[in-house]
Amino acid sequence: MGIAVGGPKRGIMSETNVVPLIDVLLVLLVIFMIIPHRQTGLKAEIPQPASPAPRQPVEPDIVAIQVLDGGSLKINEQAVTWEALRGRLEEIFRSRTNHTAFIRGAAAVEFQVVAKVIDVMQAAGISSVGLLTPRLEQGHSAR
Repeated sequence: MGIAVGGPKRGIMSETNVVPLIDVLLVLLVIFMIIPHRQTGLKAEIPQPASPAPRQPVEPDIVAIQVLDGGSLKINEQAVTWEALRGRLEEIFRSRTNHTAFIRGAAAVEFQVVAKVIDVMQAAGISSVGLLTPRLEQGHSAR
């Protein structure tokens, strides 16, 4: 730091000399660049991906009961007897929240057979029953 004393008009002036401060700064910079940094962190356990769970067969969202010619039945393309129909439906809808099923009847099936299937479905706890016809299915797939 330097002080300059002037005449009566100028007064006392002081100026800060920053050259020594810059020299100290450069020395500190060189010291911190040369000194090796020994940083050791804490041992961290990295999460590992979970092992894949065994795949359970995925049930289709829509349950369709087919009434075929001759009175045979299928639930989602799996054959079922009249005696086992109610038990199989109860088993399927036990863990489901949506209790909706559809009936797909062949053209030659009498409505009396379809009505019997609807009765069994309602006795099994199915709250909503839809009817699928070939005409509806063709219209739906054409869209």
